[in-house]
Amino acid sequence: MEQLHPRGIDADGYILSVSNVEIQPQFQDLLVDVCMTLTRSEPLLDGIYIYGSVARGDAVPGVSDLDLTLVLHSPPALQDLEMLESKKRTLESRHNEVTKIDFDIGSCFEVLAADNRMSWGYWLKHRCRCLWGNDLAKRFDRFKPSRDIAIAVNGDFESVLTRYAELIDQATTPTQSLRLQREASRKLIRSTQVLRSEQNLMWPQTLEENIELFVQRYPCMRVQISFFLSEARNPYAKPKEFTTRLHSFLTWMASEAG
Repeated sequence: MEQLHPRGIDADGYILSVSNVEIQPQFQDLLVDVCMTLTRSEPLLDGIYIYGSVARGDAVPGVSDLDLTLVLHSPPALQDLEMLESKKRTLESRHNEVTKIDFDIGSCFEVLAADNRMSWGYWLKHRCRCLWGNDLAKRFDRFKPSRDIAIAVNGDFESVLTRYAELIDQATTPTQSLRLQREASRKLIRSTQVLRSEQNLMWPQTLEENIELFVQRYPCMRVQISFFLSEARNPYAKPKEFTTRLHSFLTWMASEAG
């Protein structure tokens, strides 16, 4: 009989990597354009990586985002960030395969710093696949599930989500509010990993798997977390309702993580 392993974990107990997943044909032209546009006559980039649904091979054309990690040779100056933002807007205007493109930006120094092994090392090794450039994931050994990784990646949840609430309060259009609500909900759901039990070997890949793991430990919070899954997929709540629920959940979560 075939042996079953916890979801997200390989036969040796290590977290599964997305690096060997085949890219969906619908997104191949977009990714080629990304590499050409971001690297054209620019010595700034050390490597370009994808993560999220496109990296996992379960993206929905016209619905999913394209999530990119950009590793730079050195910490960026303001004009570097402005240049990358301009190129991002150009790519978004040329492609309707995704609803938007997001950049996570770091430098080689940050990625390779010993203190960041649990955050950047895990992130590149298991969540990303290198599209172009120097694949720094090869510099790291595989990781096994641990709460330490969850905290390294999402331990900033309280400050980040509080800032999202402030931005939603300041939003001037419904489109802006709903975009922020979607982003905040995704961050909140992923951040519930900081509450994981060390005894649970499952390592979630999707938002739904994060919620499944969370509800196993906190069944009384099913309704609350389900609201944020709805907002992460198709936001609809009024801004005031959303921020009220966000503050309430954040207060509870910070107390549990305390």
